[in-house]
Amino acid sequence: MPEGSDNKRRASRLQHELPVAYRSVGSFLTDWATDISQGGMFINTRAPLPVGTDVKILIQLPTIESPIGLNGKVTRVVGLEGKDRVVPGMGIQFTDIDPSRRQQLEDLVKRLQRDLGS
Repeated sequence: MPEGSDNKRRASRLQHELPVAYRSVGSFLTDWATDISQGGMFINTRAPLPVGTDVKILIQLPTIESPIGLNGKVTRVVGLEGKDRVVPGMGIQFTDIDPSRRQQLEDLVKRLQRDLGS
């Protein structure tokens, strides 16, 4: 990481589109996760939920037959607001994730990075 960078991410991240479904109060939506790590993900959507919203997430990883269910909270929203080359969406931080599931995600991200050349 370059010196002076404000990127505080410590976990391996996968920069690859993966289908994701998520549920919040009164809605069930599907979009694409474009960035995933053991601690969270970014969901590309033109209709992000408000910061602080709790969500239940189902993500289909290419190496697993069944989707993984996770709980999360919206921590960041990126809107269009006339910005060029900005991907709209929302950052989700996983909540209530047990250490074995966190390690499973970390292992999967590393394997997919290797296999997909990300």
